[in-house]
Amino acid sequence: MKFIKNNTRIQEQDDAALIARYKISGDLGALGQLYNKYMHLVFGVCLNYLKDEEQSKDAVMQIFEELVVKLKIHEVQNFKSWLHVLSRNYCLMAIRKNSKHTTVSMDETFVENTEFVHLDIDDTKEEQLTVMERCIEKLPEEQRISVQLFYLEEKCYKEVADLTGYDMLKVKSYIQNGKRNLKICIEKNSGE
Repeated sequence: MKFIKNNTRIQEQDDAALIARYKISGDLGALGQLYNKYMHLVFGVCLNYLKDEEQSKDAVMQIFEELVVKLKIHEVQNFKSWLHVLSRNYCLMAIRKNSKHTTVSMDETFVENTEFVHLDIDDTKEEQLTVMERCIEKLPEEQRISVQLFYLEEKCYKEVADLTGYDMLKVKSYIQNGKRNLKICIEKNSGE
């Protein structure tokens, strides 16, 4: 078990060194080396959310382009976790954007006798996002602010503490409790 912990620490140190090199010099080679280590995980997250291989491959490239900008701005303690959140948020936004611009081909709309066929367009993902937004608004203020900054704006614990003035331990507690309360609310309100 100690070997795994040491290996994780070494990996985090390697990641931190590559991040520092990128931030200081703007060396895209360092960023590429770092991203390459986790690209398969990013693809997995994208495939899980987008359910389309080609769209997921495109998303992996778009996420790298976001990374070029966002990594210079954000203080990242655990790159792997931060990248997972960045990837998930990218996919959720892509799903939301695509659900607003659903197109239907003429073949799907009409049958041979040219009678109009009612299409039952799957709005499940949009409904889930709407439920999530409503549930976030129902959280107590400290939890809502902390969850929004941490998950949606991708701030680290320290940044959340600095922006809100909350104690670091309180921030961690607000995020943990907010995440739990959000999950309970979403489960309770799904399918309404």
